[in-house]
Amino acid sequence: MNPIAAPLADRLRPRTLDEFVGQEHIVGPGRLLRRAIQADQLASVIFAGPPGTGKTTLARVIANSTQGHFISINAVLAGVKEIRAAVETAQERRDRHNQRTILFVDEVHRFNKSQQDALLPWVENGTVILIGATTENPYFEVNKALVSRSRIFQLKSLTAADLVGVVYQALTDAERGYGDRAIQLDPEALDHLVNVANGDARSLLNALELAVETTTPTPTGTIHIDLAVAEESIQQRAVLYDKEGDAHFDIISAFIKSLRGSDPDAALYWLARMVYAGEDPRFIFRRMLILASEDVGLADPEAVARVNACAATFDRVGMPEGRYPLAQAALYLATAPKSNSVMGFFDALAAVEREREADVPSHLKDANRDKHSFGHGANYLYPHAYRDHWVAQQYLPTALQGQVFYQPSEQGFEAGIRTQVERRREAQLAAIAEGLDVTAPEILTYSPTNKAQERWLQRTLSQTGERLAQVRDRLFEMAQPQRHHTILELNGGNGLLTWEALRRVPEGGVYVQVPTSTDVERLQAQAEALPELLRPTILQGPVQQLPALLTAQAPEIRFDHIVGRNVLMVAVNRPGLIRICVSLLQSGGKITLAETMPRHSQRLYRLLDPAHVEPDLYQRLVTAEEAIYADTSDPKMSWDHTDLKLDFEQAGCRAQIETIQTIAEMYISATLIERWFAIAAHPPTYANHLSHYLSELEINWVGKLFQRYLQEKTISWVSTIAFVQAEKSLT
Repeated sequence: MNPIAAPLADRLRPRTLDEFVGQEHIVGPGRLLRRAIQADQLASVIFAGPPGTGKTTLARVIANSTQGHFISINAVLAGVKEIRAAVETAQERRDRHNQRTILFVDEVHRFNKSQQDALLPWVENGTVILIGATTENPYFEVNKALVSRSRIFQLKSLTAADLVGVVYQALTDAERGYGDRAIQLDPEALDHLVNVANGDARSLLNALELAVETTTPTPTGTIHIDLAVAEESIQQRAVLYDKEGDAHFDIISAFIKSLRGSDPDAALYWLARMVYAGEDPRFIFRRMLILASEDVGLADPEAVARVNACAATFDRVGMPEGRYPLAQAALYLATAPKSNSVMGFFDALAAVEREREADVPSHLKDANRDKHSFGHGANYLYPHAYRDHWVAQQYLPTALQGQVFYQPSEQGFEAGIRTQVERRREAQLAAIAEGLDVTAPEILTYSPTNKAQERWLQRTLSQTGERLAQVRDRLFEMAQPQRHHTILELNGGNGLLTWEALRRVPEGGVYVQVPTSTDVERLQAQAEALPELLRPTILQGPVQQLPALLTAQAPEIRFDHIVGRNVLMVAVNRPGLIRICVSLLQSGGKITLAETMPRHSQRLYRLLDPAHVEPDLYQRLVTAEEAIYADTSDPKMSWDHTDLKLDFEQAGCRAQIETIQTIAEMYISATLIERWFAIAAHPPTYANHLSHYLSELEINWVGKLFQRYLQEKTISWVSTIAFVQAEKSLT
């Protein structure tokens, strides 16, 4: 075939690894597969991944790079006969020319058992080197004997940046693409093509080709592809519904709107109009069943069952007595509490239509079909094993973390679950914002995993949301704000305290001080679902600048409550910061804080077994580390709850402080140990502090002991939290 006549997607297939776009995790510099291809030492492999991600293309790159004989067959069209022919050719090449044969089998999962069995011995004895390509999970769809003799590489959907690169190649390659034409591709059109292609390079190139070939050039010869052309070239199906109709549709519309509006009189009137006109009662019941879910929903979960029972009664008694269950169902729905929170499904559907399809997180995938290979199902936390049968865990795809679809109403039964849903959602969002709600790493190739790290990640994910939620609940239990109070949250941004504050003071007001613009964006995004009047007021800047920030936005405000977490922990001038906070309170106002105290934090020397250290060295190590927290010249490290109490009293407050010790699982990584024992000017490291008591040689020795006995182990990390409740004196 003339290559110019071939489709663009086929013409532009990369010929070398340098032209290959995406899949850096398997063909990037230094990767095993890249080295094998470049050295022409490929062993049997299976490429698994969605359509259009480069499986066949990668096989062709290998064909162009190898000195071996390359045979390609498609499992959809080929059978045992073609396999035997390929094996005979491979044997002949090996015997006569001492040449290897690479057999590429596209859609290898389509081979039935007998066909795969026919191929197996020749792969096993090295007569052919297999390259299999499949869109399915090879560990489930491909013969286990073939899988065990092959390396598995998982190809991922191409990223938006990858697809933009593909378009750039197409528009600049004069030989195989459109580099010899004047094409103007609008940014909006490019974004649309990339978004709808959903990671599939073939789909993208097919759409681009259609757009170019069907667009009439301008008088100057330019092919202009705007958004409209792009939409025509890569269409998404739009389902339309004609809402214009005769009285049949007008009256049923009036009836449904009367039910939704909780007007039983109007509902009975429009029902009577339909019954009088001979409307099919089963049609009316169908519409009421829909409304029972759409407009009543979880405000009264019994609505669907009640209407369905009335429909069943009608079927049994018929007309004219059937008018009673008709009227009963209408009256029940008209007087029921209303909630349309199920409409969150359509928000989710819109996200699916609008966004690229996101991969199912690995820990949510079906583990029954693949327990050991790609790691599907690994790291899943079984909710029933945790308190209240719930655990903070990623369920949405990574790209949609923090997205809210379900908005519980305050009506009827649903009001009882609203608080629970929101509190759990906030605890999870706070964990994400803290950087601790991590996503379990995907297994993209078949290789061992770091089990210690995986355990730590799992424990961190399961504990973080619960621990933060406990801190939040304790703070507000101490503060006891009233509905009309004003609250200032310090060091906010993760939303942990913000949303609880809004819930506690619906008639008051919430102000949130955040350090960075990123925190501002995060809070604003989370607050979009609220009416503007009910959103928190966000103040960006350090706590020291709060008086000026408030003067600019609300100069006369003084707060009933100030709440915060780890506000004072690293303050250089802690007493001065406390005085600023107290000045923002009205007379009798309260400050409620949760502060982690460095002075009572985990000592690193306690992680070492003294038996592993020479006694004199161990004692000097203890002395050196304890000196860190006894150094009165370092205001960030040397304070404890007694200092806090004194600071608040000197600022004009009566203070009560309770300390609680917490224990969390922590994974000691090589990177963490390196950070402890690095030498840095500012801020000083653990090694810097030890250098005042130990020699460089001794510090290096201690570091090696940490590496030997602690590296890649999970330990119990002890922290102490001071819960502060301070009340400004009445004036």
